[in-house]
Amino acid sequence: MKLIVTGGAGFIGSNFIFHWRKAHPEDTIICLDKLTYAGNLPTLKDILDAPNFKFVKADICDRDAVYNLFETEKPDVVVNFAAESHVDRSIEDPSIFLKTNILGTSVLMDACRKYGITRYHQVSTDEVYGDLPLDRPDLLFTEETPIHTSSPYSSSKASADLLVLAYHRTYGLPVTISRCSNNYGPYHFPEKLIPLMIINALHDEKLPVYGDGKNVRDWLYVEDHCRAIDLIIHKGTVGEVYNVGGHNEMANIDIVKLICQALGKPESLIEHVTDRKGHDRRYAIDPTKIHNELGWLPETKFADGIKKTIDWYLNHEDWWQPIIDGDYQNYYQKMYGNR
Repeated sequence: MKLIVTGGAGFIGSNFIFHWRKAHPEDTIICLDKLTYAGNLPTLKDILDAPNFKFVKADICDRDAVYNLFETEKPDVVVNFAAESHVDRSIEDPSIFLKTNILGTSVLMDACRKYGITRYHQVSTDEVYGDLPLDRPDLLFTEETPIHTSSPYSSSKASADLLVLAYHRTYGLPVTISRCSNNYGPYHFPEKLIPLMIINALHDEKLPVYGDGKNVRDWLYVEDHCRAIDLIIHKGTVGEVYNVGGHNEMANIDIVKLICQALGKPESLIEHVTDRKGHDRRYAIDPTKIHNELGWLPETKFADGIKKTIDWYLNHEDWWQPIIDGDYQNYYQKMYGNR
Protein backbone atom coordinates (compact mmCIF):
# COMPACT_ATOMS: atom_id res chain seq x y z
CA MET A 1 0.00 0.00 0.00
CA LYS A 2 1.15 3.54 -0.71
CA LEU A 3 -0.05 6.44 1.44
CA ILE A 4 0.16 10.19 1.12
CA VAL A 5 0.13 11.69 4.61
CA THR A 6 -0.41 15.44 4.51
CA GLY A 7 0.79 17.52 7.44
CA GLY A 8 3.12 14.67 8.36
CA ALA A 9 5.78 16.99 9.82
CA GLY A 10 3.29 18.24 12.40
CA PHE A 11 2.39 16.81 15.78
CA ILE A 12 -0.25 14.15 15.10
CA GLY A 13 0.82 13.56 11.51
CA SER A 14 4.41 12.67 12.47
CA ASN A 15 3.25 10.36 15.24
CA PHE A 16 0.94 8.69 12.72
CA ILE A 17 3.83 8.15 10.31
CA PHE A 18 5.92 6.57 13.08
CA HIS A 19 2.97 4.36 14.04
CA TRP A 20 2.26 3.27 10.47
CA ARG A 21 5.88 2.46 9.68
CA LYS A 22 6.05 0.25 12.76
CA ALA A 23 2.68 -1.43 12.18
CA HIS A 24 2.98 -1.75 8.37
CA PRO A 25 6.69 -1.67 7.46
CA GLU A 26 6.01 -2.96 3.96
CA ASP A 27 3.96 0.13 3.00
CA THR A 28 5.31 3.27 1.33
CA ILE A 29 4.63 6.67 2.90
CA ILE A 30 4.91 10.02 1.14
CA CYS A 31 4.81 12.91 3.61
CA LEU A 32 3.45 16.11 2.07
CA ASP A 33 3.99 19.18 4.25
CA LYS A 34 4.29 22.91 3.63
CA LEU A 35 6.51 23.31 6.72
CA THR A 36 4.65 26.25 8.19
CA TYR A 37 5.49 27.35 11.74
CA ALA A 38 4.02 24.10 13.16
CA GLY A 39 5.64 21.79 10.63
CA ASN A 40 9.04 20.69 11.89
CA LEU A 41 11.31 18.66 9.62
CA PRO A 42 13.71 17.60 12.42
CA THR A 43 10.82 15.55 13.82
CA LEU A 44 11.29 13.22 10.83
CA LYS A 45 15.10 13.29 10.78
CA ASP A 46 15.51 9.61 11.62
CA ILE A 47 13.45 8.45 8.64
CA LEU A 48 14.15 11.07 5.94
CA ASP A 49 16.52 8.71 4.14
CA ALA A 50 14.73 5.51 5.11
CA PRO A 51 13.39 3.08 2.49
CA ASN A 52 9.69 3.35 1.67
CA PHE A 53 9.60 6.97 2.82
CA LYS A 54 9.69 10.24 0.92
CA PHE A 55 9.28 13.84 2.06
CA VAL A 56 7.75 16.41 -0.31
CA LYS A 57 7.56 20.09 0.58
CA ALA A 58 4.37 21.52 -0.91
CA ASP A 59 1.11 23.27 -0.04
CA ILE A 60 -2.14 21.29 -0.27
CA CYS A 61 -3.69 24.42 -1.78
CA ASP A 62 -1.23 24.25 -4.71
CA ARG A 63 -3.28 22.28 -7.23
CA ASP A 64 -0.43 21.79 -9.72
CA ALA A 65 1.93 20.47 -7.03
CA VAL A 66 -0.71 18.14 -5.61
CA TYR A 67 -1.73 16.80 -9.02
CA ASN A 68 1.88 16.24 -10.03
CA LEU A 69 2.48 14.29 -6.83
CA PHE A 70 -0.57 12.10 -7.38
CA GLU A 71 0.35 11.48 -11.01
CA THR A 72 3.89 10.49 -10.03
CA GLU A 73 3.20 8.44 -6.90
CA LYS A 74 -0.26 6.99 -7.61
CA PRO A 75 -1.23 6.62 -3.92
CA ASP A 76 -3.77 4.13 -2.63
CA VAL A 77 -4.71 6.07 0.52
CA VAL A 78 -4.64 9.75 1.49
CA VAL A 79 -4.70 10.77 5.16
CA ASN A 80 -5.21 14.50 5.61
CA PHE A 81 -3.69 15.95 8.77
CA ALA A 82 -2.70 19.21 7.07
CA ALA A 83 -4.50 22.08 8.80
CA GLU A 84 -4.11 25.37 10.52
CA SER A 85 -5.10 24.29 14.01
CA HIS A 86 -4.45 26.92 16.67
CA VAL A 87 -7.68 28.60 17.79
CA ASP A 88 -5.95 31.79 18.94
CA ARG A 89 -4.34 32.26 15.54
CA SER A 90 -7.71 31.73 13.82
CA ILE A 91 -9.21 34.52 15.91
CA GLU A 92 -6.44 36.87 14.81
CA ASP A 93 -6.54 35.90 11.12
CA PRO A 94 -9.35 33.58 9.96
CA SER A 95 -8.48 33.77 6.25
CA ILE A 96 -5.53 31.36 6.26
CA PHE A 97 -7.67 28.81 8.12
CA LEU A 98 -10.40 29.03 5.49
CA LYS A 99 -7.87 28.64 2.68
CA THR A 100 -5.90 25.70 4.08
CA ASN A 101 -8.63 23.81 5.90
CA ILE A 102 -11.38 24.14 3.30
CA LEU A 103 -9.84 24.90 -0.09
CA GLY A 104 -6.83 22.68 0.58
CA THR A 105 -9.16 19.79 1.42
CA SER A 106 -11.05 20.30 -1.83
CA VAL A 107 -7.81 20.23 -3.85
CA LEU A 108 -6.82 16.93 -2.25
CA MET A 109 -10.20 15.37 -2.95
CA ASP A 110 -10.21 16.62 -6.54
CA ALA A 111 -6.86 14.90 -6.98
CA CYS A 112 -8.31 11.74 -5.47
CA ARG A 113 -11.20 11.89 -7.93
CA LYS A 114 -8.92 12.43 -10.91
CA TYR A 115 -6.25 9.85 -10.13
CA GLY A 116 -8.22 7.38 -8.04
CA ILE A 117 -7.69 6.14 -4.47
CA THR A 118 -9.12 3.42 -2.27
CA ARG A 119 -9.62 5.71 0.74
CA TYR A 120 -9.49 9.37 1.62
CA HIS A 121 -9.40 9.93 5.38
CA GLN A 122 -10.08 13.34 6.90
CA VAL A 123 -8.70 14.02 10.37
CA SER A 124 -11.12 16.36 12.12
CA THR A 125 -11.82 17.59 15.65
CA ASP A 126 -14.42 17.46 18.39
CA GLU A 127 -14.50 21.26 18.24
CA VAL A 128 -16.94 21.07 15.31
CA TYR A 129 -19.62 20.17 17.89
CA GLY A 130 -19.23 23.38 19.92
CA ASP A 131 -19.19 22.91 23.68
CA LEU A 132 -21.08 21.27 26.53
CA PRO A 133 -22.14 22.70 29.91
CA LEU A 134 -19.85 22.05 32.85
CA ASP A 135 -22.78 21.01 35.05
CA ARG A 136 -23.98 18.20 32.76
CA PRO A 137 -21.29 15.48 32.89
CA ASP A 138 -23.81 13.05 31.42
CA LEU A 139 -23.78 14.87 28.09
CA LEU A 140 -21.26 13.67 25.50
CA PHE A 141 -20.61 14.36 21.82
CA THR A 142 -21.79 11.55 19.55
CA GLU A 143 -21.54 11.32 15.79
CA GLU A 144 -25.16 12.51 15.67
CA THR A 145 -24.48 15.70 17.66
CA PRO A 146 -25.27 18.70 15.42
CA ILE A 147 -22.34 20.80 14.26
CA HIS A 148 -22.28 24.05 16.24
CA THR A 149 -18.94 25.83 15.96
CA SER A 150 -17.47 28.60 18.11
CA SER A 151 -14.26 29.77 16.42
CA PRO A 152 -13.01 30.39 12.88
CA TYR A 153 -10.82 27.31 13.32
CA SER A 154 -13.66 24.97 14.24
CA SER A 155 -15.86 26.50 11.54
CA SER A 156 -13.22 25.80 8.91
CA LYS A 157 -12.86 22.19 10.09
CA ALA A 158 -16.63 21.68 10.13
CA SER A 159 -16.84 23.10 6.61
CA ALA A 160 -14.17 20.66 5.47
CA ASP A 161 -16.07 17.75 7.04
CA LEU A 162 -19.25 18.72 5.22
CA LEU A 163 -17.31 19.01 1.98
CA VAL A 164 -15.78 15.56 2.45
CA LEU A 165 -19.20 14.01 3.01
CA ALA A 166 -20.56 15.90 -0.02
CA TYR A 167 -17.79 14.47 -2.22
CA HIS A 168 -18.77 11.02 -1.02
CA ARG A 169 -22.43 11.51 -1.81
CA THR A 170 -22.00 13.45 -5.06
CA TYR A 171 -18.97 11.75 -6.59
CA GLY A 172 -18.82 8.46 -4.73
CA LEU A 173 -15.41 9.26 -3.26
CA PRO A 174 -14.50 6.58 -0.67
CA VAL A 175 -14.08 8.74 2.44
CA THR A 176 -13.99 8.40 6.20
CA ILE A 177 -13.74 11.07 8.90
CA SER A 178 -12.44 10.88 12.46
CA ARG A 179 -13.18 13.56 15.05
CA CYS A 180 -10.77 13.42 17.95
CA SER A 181 -10.51 15.05 21.34
CA ASN A 182 -7.44 17.01 22.46
CA ASN A 183 -4.26 15.08 21.69
CA TYR A 184 -1.10 15.18 23.78
CA GLY A 185 2.26 13.42 23.66
CA PRO A 186 5.68 13.66 21.93
CA TYR A 187 6.39 16.34 19.30
CA HIS A 188 3.49 18.56 20.39
CA PHE A 189 4.11 22.12 19.16
CA PRO A 190 5.24 24.30 22.10
CA GLU A 191 2.47 26.88 21.86
CA LYS A 192 -0.17 24.29 22.84
CA LEU A 193 -1.28 24.01 26.47
CA ILE A 194 0.64 21.01 27.81
CA PRO A 195 4.05 21.58 26.16
CA LEU A 196 3.80 25.32 26.79
CA MET A 197 3.28 24.74 30.51
CA ILE A 198 6.06 22.15 30.70
CA ILE A 199 8.60 24.37 28.95
CA ASN A 200 7.61 27.55 30.81
CA ALA A 201 7.74 25.74 34.14
CA LEU A 202 11.20 24.38 33.35
CA HIS A 203 12.34 27.98 32.82
CA ASP A 204 10.48 29.24 35.93
CA GLU A 205 8.37 31.49 33.72
CA LYS A 206 4.73 32.43 34.23
CA LEU A 207 2.13 29.82 33.31
CA PRO A 208 -0.66 31.73 31.52
CA VAL A 209 -4.10 30.20 32.06
CA TYR A 210 -7.16 31.56 30.26
CA GLY A 211 -9.96 32.85 32.48
CA ASP A 212 -10.75 30.72 35.51
CA GLY A 213 -9.00 27.70 34.01
CA LYS A 214 -12.02 25.49 34.56
CA ASN A 215 -12.52 24.74 30.86
CA VAL A 216 -12.66 20.96 30.50
CA ARG A 217 -11.13 18.94 27.67
CA ASP A 218 -11.12 15.22 26.93
CA TRP A 219 -7.44 14.28 26.51
CA LEU A 220 -6.31 11.56 24.11
CA TYR A 221 -2.75 10.22 24.02
CA VAL A 222 -1.52 10.62 20.46
CA GLU A 223 -0.51 6.97 20.00
CA ASP A 224 -4.05 5.87 20.86
CA HIS A 225 -5.35 8.27 18.23
CA CYS A 226 -2.99 6.86 15.60
CA ARG A 227 -4.21 3.33 16.30
CA ALA A 228 -7.78 4.51 15.83
CA ILE A 229 -7.08 6.06 12.42
CA ASP A 230 -5.27 2.89 11.36
CA LEU A 231 -8.35 0.83 12.26
CA ILE A 232 -10.70 3.22 10.46
CA ILE A 233 -8.63 3.08 7.28
CA HIS A 234 -8.48 -0.72 7.30
CA LYS A 235 -11.87 -1.63 8.72
CA GLY A 236 -14.05 1.49 8.88
CA THR A 237 -17.18 1.88 6.78
CA VAL A 238 -16.86 4.24 3.83
CA GLY A 239 -18.91 7.41 4.26
CA GLU A 240 -18.93 7.21 8.06
CA VAL A 241 -17.74 9.54 10.83
CA TYR A 242 -16.02 8.10 13.91
CA ASN A 243 -15.52 9.96 17.20
CA VAL A 244 -12.20 9.18 18.92
CA GLY A 245 -12.09 10.15 22.59
CA GLY A 246 -9.76 9.46 25.47
CA HIS A 247 -12.14 9.03 28.44
CA ASN A 248 -9.85 11.53 30.18
CA GLU A 249 -11.74 14.71 31.03
CA MET A 250 -9.58 17.26 32.83
CA ALA A 251 -9.91 20.96 33.64
CA ASN A 252 -7.08 23.08 32.24
CA ILE A 253 -6.15 24.44 35.67
CA ASP A 254 -5.82 20.91 37.08
CA ILE A 255 -3.45 19.92 34.29
CA VAL A 256 -1.28 22.97 34.95
CA LYS A 257 -1.17 22.18 38.67
CA LEU A 258 -0.29 18.57 37.91
CA ILE A 259 2.63 19.70 35.71
CA CYS A 260 3.84 22.01 38.48
CA GLN A 261 3.75 19.15 40.94
CA ALA A 262 5.54 16.74 38.57
CA LEU A 263 8.34 19.25 37.94
CA GLY A 264 8.60 20.44 41.54
CA LYS A 265 7.55 23.97 40.63
CA PRO A 266 5.35 26.32 42.73
CA GLU A 267 1.77 26.96 41.70
CA SER A 268 2.55 30.66 42.21
CA LEU A 269 3.87 30.55 38.62
CA ILE A 270 0.25 30.26 37.43
CA GLU A 271 -1.08 33.52 36.04
CA HIS A 272 -4.73 33.89 35.02
CA VAL A 273 -5.04 35.95 31.83
CA THR A 274 -7.95 37.40 29.86
CA ASP A 275 -10.10 34.58 28.55
CA ARG A 276 -10.08 33.58 24.89
CA LYS A 277 -12.94 35.03 22.83
CA GLY A 278 -15.75 32.51 22.48
CA HIS A 279 -13.89 30.02 24.65
CA ASP A 280 -15.66 26.64 24.73
CA ARG A 281 -16.28 25.39 28.27
CA ARG A 282 -16.27 21.62 27.89
CA TYR A 283 -15.57 18.95 25.28
CA ALA A 284 -16.39 15.30 25.90
CA ILE A 285 -16.52 12.57 23.27
CA ASP A 286 -18.50 9.34 23.32
CA PRO A 287 -16.37 6.77 21.40
CA THR A 288 -19.00 4.01 21.60
CA LYS A 289 -19.34 3.71 17.82
CA ILE A 290 -15.65 3.07 17.09
CA HIS A 291 -15.50 0.66 20.01
CA ASN A 292 -18.54 -1.32 18.93
CA GLU A 293 -17.69 -1.39 15.22
CA LEU A 294 -13.90 -1.60 15.24
CA GLY A 295 -12.98 -2.72 18.77
CA TRP A 296 -10.97 0.40 19.59
CA LEU A 297 -10.53 1.72 23.10
CA PRO A 298 -7.96 4.21 24.43
CA GLU A 299 -5.18 2.33 26.20
CA THR A 300 -3.41 5.23 27.92
CA LYS A 301 -4.73 6.67 31.17
CA PHE A 302 -4.05 10.36 31.59
CA ALA A 303 -1.85 9.85 34.66
CA ASP A 304 0.41 7.57 32.61
CA GLY A 305 0.28 9.62 29.42
CA ILE A 306 1.11 12.93 31.07
CA LYS A 307 4.09 11.35 32.85
CA LYS A 308 5.39 9.95 29.55
CA THR A 309 4.84 13.34 27.91
CA ILE A 310 6.66 15.30 30.62
CA ASP A 311 9.55 12.81 30.52
CA TRP A 312 9.73 13.15 26.74
CA TYR A 313 10.07 16.94 26.92
CA LEU A 314 12.67 16.66 29.67
CA ASN A 315 14.72 14.34 27.45
CA HIS A 316 14.24 16.14 24.12
CA GLU A 317 15.27 19.72 24.70
CA ASP A 318 17.25 19.41 21.46
CA TRP A 319 13.89 19.16 19.64
CA TRP A 320 11.94 22.00 21.28
CA GLN A 321 14.65 24.53 22.09
CA PRO A 322 15.32 25.47 18.43
CA ILE A 323 11.57 25.91 17.95
CA ILE A 324 11.15 28.37 20.79
CA ASP A 325 14.36 30.09 19.65
CA GLY A 326 12.82 30.55 16.22
CA ASP A 327 15.72 28.90 14.40
CA TYR A 328 13.94 25.86 13.04
CA GLN A 329 12.39 27.71 10.08
CA ASN A 330 15.79 27.68 8.38
CA TYR A 331 16.25 23.94 8.79
CA TYR A 332 14.67 22.77 5.55
CA GLN A 333 16.51 25.22 3.32
CA LYS A 334 19.80 24.49 5.05
CA MET A 335 19.47 20.72 4.82
CA TYR A 336 17.62 20.24 1.56
CA GLY A 337 17.69 23.52 -0.37
CA ASN A 338 20.32 22.24 -2.82
CA ARG A 339 18.97 18.72 -3.32
